[in-house]
Formats: sequence, structure tokens, C-alpha cells
Amino acid sequence: MDTPKKAPLTVGPNEGTSLSLVGDTYRVLVGGKDTGGAFATIDMLIPPGGGPGPHAHAAFEETFYVIEGEIEVKSEYGTYVATPGSFVTILKGGVVHGFKNKTERVAHLLCTVVPAGLEQFFEEVGQPIAFGEFLPPVHPDKKEIQRLQAAAAKYGQQVFPPDYLG
Repeated sequence: MDTPKKAPLTVGPNEGTSLSLVGDTYRVLVGGKDTGGAFATIDMLIPPGGGPGPHAHAAFEETFYVIEGEIEVKSEYGTYVATPGSFVTILKGGVVHGFKNKTERVAHLLCTVVPAGLEQFFEEVGQPIAFGEFLPPVHPDKKEIQRLQAAAAKYGQQVFPPDYLG
């Protein structure tokens, strides 16, 4: 059976859905609705002090490519400082991980998840924003963590308290 040809997908520099999550700004470049659920790619801007707290997802892989700046990636297996050109892959299986920008410069990352679905979580819990703009960082309290945990569970994720990885 032949696979039907499809036109290339293109997204201009100011296109895509931009969302603020915990003070970071994420722009969905391509999502599962565009790829038949195969993958999603998200352009991420992480301000100083920003980054997602500890979380896990057993059923999908997540990759990060650092374009500018640096992030400290922390997992159950240790800590890695990812600088421009670094590539980090969180494999299927559910390892608890998170990352933080511990510098004074915005970090710029390209994130791909296989299969898609993470972008739907972002769309549910994020606040629409213009790409390149930032809302103030959010330091989630117990109630906000519970809200994120409930939403995350619908998308195959677990969210842990900020101090979970020490």
C-alpha cells in the first residue's frame, strides 16, 4: 500500500501556539494533530531561574537540543550541564527528571517528543503569550502542584514536588 504524499509543513518565525508555563515560554512548532500523533516539536525559551520541576513520563521519549544558553538537567541518575550544541534524550521508562536555567541569560532549546501528546498538556495548563515574552516565574504551591499533577496524569505524566530530586 502506498503512503499518500503530503505537503511539507512550514512554520514561520512568529507562527505556532506560544504558551507560558511556570514562567517559561513554549512555542508549539508541530503537534500530534499535524503528524498523526507521531511526534511534536516545541521551541522553548527558559529565563534565568526557569525550567520545569521534577516530572516523569514512561510512555514517550523527550529530547532537548540547546541552541543558546545552558540548562542544568537533573535526574535520578545525576546532573548534567547542557551548553550550546548539547543534546539530551530522556528515554521511555519514566525516569524522574527536570531542568533549570541557573545562569543570567535566557536558554533557548528545541524539544521533540515521540509520540506526540506533551504539547496537549502544555496547551491545557499554559497561558497564551507572544513568543519571546515572559510572564513572571511561578513557584507552585501545594494547590498548583495538585492541579498540574491532575492535568499531567491525563497525558501520561507524573509531576513531583520541586525538591523531589534534592
